Amino acid sequence: MSHPSASVSQRAAEIASRVEAFVRETIIPYEKDPRRSSHGPTDALVMEMRAKARAAGVLTPHILPDGDHLTQRETAHVLKKTGLSPLGPLACNTAAPDEGNMYLLGKVGTPEQKHHFLKQLVEGHARSAFFMTEPASEGGAGSDPSMMQTTAHRSGNHWVVNGRKAFITGADGAKVGIVMAQSEEGACMFLVDLPNPAIRIERVLDTIDSSMPGGHAVITIDNLRVPADQMLGASGEGFKYAQVRLSPARLSHCMRWHGAATRAHEIATAYVCGRQAFGKLLIDHEGVGFQLADNLIDLKQAELMIDWCADVLDAGSLGTAESSMAKVAVSDALFRVADRCVQVMGGTGVTQDTIVEQVFREVRAFRIYDGPTEVHKWSLAKKIKRDFMAHAK
Repeated sequence: MSHPSASVSQRAAEIASRVEAFVRETIIPYEKDPRRSSHGPTDALVMEMRAKARAAGVLTPHILPDGDHLTQRETAHVLKKTGLSPLGPLACNTAAPDEGNMYLLGKVGTPEQKHHFLKQLVEGHARSAFFMTEPASEGGAGSDPSMMQTTAHRSGNHWVVNGRKAFITGADGAKVGIVMAQSEEGACMFLVDLPNPAIRIERVLDTIDSSMPGGHAVITIDNLRVPADQMLGASGEGFKYAQVRLSPARLSHCMRWHGAATRAHEIATAYVCGRQAFGKLLIDHEGVGFQLADNLIDLKQAELMIDWCADVLDAGSLGTAESSMAKVAVSDALFRVADRCVQVMGGTGVTQDTIVEQVFREVRAFRIYDGPTEVHKWSLAKKIKRDFMAHAK
């Protein structure tokens, strides 16, 4: 097990140590469990693992018993440990989209909304889904949320929502939904209990990744009636609330997949230090050893990028540009790590005998989820121009 740096608080180090021991000893054996499919682990498996996490005192470890949240820097240290297995974030209740949804509800929700919706998520009894992305074939919102076509209009003391959504992670089996729609005032968010007959799953997509229960669904929303007191915040403020959620959510993706890439590197290292070819261990061949050396460099640079962005968020900034930089740098670095692990393990690397091939698939998808690399770079380029023009004036 790794040792915490001096910059990690004592409470975060203690929590992370317990989480790491739990994931390595209790959750990693579940990686061979047959209750896993291309659409993610079954809810029965998730709840079985969460029961063990609850008993071990590591369920939702980034939220303290008094409801306080660890700092982003502390969260980074803990979530990297949950990520040591693709099942770890599910078991410890730090997975997307639940972790980001809990964060948003904690920041924006009313006391009544927190009691009804947030409590069951924090306690690990329910999963959630965030309904924002829409079908590209219909010109709906994707990387550009301003293209949102899902509508919401007032009807007495309710709102009525209509539209279609796509790539909605975990919708199949979720009990809590956050639905984004466009009202006359602008974007808004609604909290809904699931399942709801007005929210119909058309199909669950077959995607490259397979770590999230419920997969990624295409959804039809047909005259969904939502009580006015289940609007999250105010009408027209939805994009502002999305920003509250997006920067920490981007960063927590980086944290979890850093743990997964670290584990892939461990597996690849054990393989090349035990396998011989051409008269010596694979690790002693430069073409192999240098790839693992590059892994160490990428993992360390990604760790530093995560910690830097976490510090920006902890200082009170929205961290929009910083989280874009971190998301691009970390997702690309971790993909290189996973790719090298597959390569040095040869045929074994592309089998499901280890989790290396899954980590490769998951991190490849991560380069698109929460904003493709190119969209983040475009956003950063706009900031460069904006800052230059402001300085020139």
